[in-house]
Amino acid sequence: MKTIIEPFRIKSVEPIRMTTRKERQAYIKEVHYNLFALDSDHVLIDLLTDSGTSAMSASQWAGIMRGDESYAGSPSYHRFEHTIKDLMPFKHIIPTHQGRAAERILFSLVSDDSKLIPSNTHFDTTRANVEATGAQAVDLVIAEGLDPESGHPFKGNIDLERLDQFLIDNKGHVPLVMITVTNNSGGGQPVSMKNIKGARKICDRHDIPLFLDACRFAENAYFIKLREAGYENASVKDIVREMFSYADGMTMSAKKDALVNIGGWLAMNDDAWALKARNILILTEGFPTYGGLAGRDLEAVALGLEEVIDEDYLQYRLASTQYLGDALQSIGIPLITPVGGHAVYVNAAKLLPHIPALSYPGQALAVALYEVGGIRSCEIGSIMFGRQPDGSEMPAKMELVRLAIPRRVYTQSHIDYVIECFEEVYQGKDELVGFEITKEPPALRHFTAHFAPLKPVIA
Repeated sequence: MKTIIEPFRIKSVEPIRMTTRKERQAYIKEVHYNLFALDSDHVLIDLLTDSGTSAMSASQWAGIMRGDESYAGSPSYHRFEHTIKDLMPFKHIIPTHQGRAAERILFSLVSDDSKLIPSNTHFDTTRANVEATGAQAVDLVIAEGLDPESGHPFKGNIDLERLDQFLIDNKGHVPLVMITVTNNSGGGQPVSMKNIKGARKICDRHDIPLFLDACRFAENAYFIKLREAGYENASVKDIVREMFSYADGMTMSAKKDALVNIGGWLAMNDDAWALKARNILILTEGFPTYGGLAGRDLEAVALGLEEVIDEDYLQYRLASTQYLGDALQSIGIPLITPVGGHAVYVNAAKLLPHIPALSYPGQALAVALYEVGGIRSCEIGSIMFGRQPDGSEMPAKMELVRLAIPRRVYTQSHIDYVIECFEEVYQGKDELVGFEITKEPPALRHFTAHFAPLKPVIA
């Protein structure tokens, strides 16, 4: 059938407060044009992030009632640990309140100002946690991953030749290699099994651990099933197990592919690292059998991990994201293609060529979408990645706006509304103006910076 139906029924609803364009123009001006600063009550369709915004299932809510809140040795932790190890057979599972806490613990163990951390592409908090230790985060995605229009099926792949040479050139300065699955900063693009295996071989040759930033591991596994020869008949669960069999550890934000609103973990096989990590965990997060979570959260994660590898769900998830991408392309909106699993990424630089990179075309588009239709999206371009560790400013490699779709939250009519709003923005795209930053923090500026629209250039 052509119609995409949600493989679930809706048992509970949350009202959306409808707003007018005039109200939205006032709201966005009041928060200095930073969409992160908007009250969610002032947003109609919230595509800012898919992190922590999933709708949990009836089984997960029932699990929350079962959660055991014992300080140590909770059965909820043992269910959490067992479910993770069933998919990701690491020796040590260390719960954290979310993924960035796992990153902070990991990099505080292995990094200092003499270290370099290569990846396909580091996302914002990963990069910030690396740089907070004085180390340098280095992106080594394949060339196709920087070409928005390339049709490569695995544009998230790390460049294996460059990785090998990088490890040769920086011997003694690389404590681990990371691969993000899927590659969020690069358009939600998947990484192939062949690429993960190849990275494993290179890491073995240089005696360096390989870690996965695995927030969207299930979506990546389903892309492998759909696109990589030899996996078309494999179950998603078996693909997931094979992916993690090539890694020495992982960081995880459970707020994505564990279908929960909070949670994460750090996993690894190294006993000495795990001992140090748990000591940091006790100081900053909590006891090793709950970390930064309540027992009810541990239960919800365990159940979400079972639900997320359901192939009916994954088929719906990828097809519904593709539906939005196909419709936007039919309007003439340039995108990162192929469309990723969790989001559609608009190529703002191509859509708004009259706005220079350092006048932030992504921000111009994101603000316009909010004013026109109350849609909140996220700039992933020179605001997020343009500021360098030395304080200088450089254009990002791509100027994107991410439309991240929360899991099991919006129906097709919501997405049709988004498409209609894009049609109106597209008609007036030549009238949009860039932005300047009027106030910014020293790091992760996109979360709290203030902006002001630039005056239009009169020809």
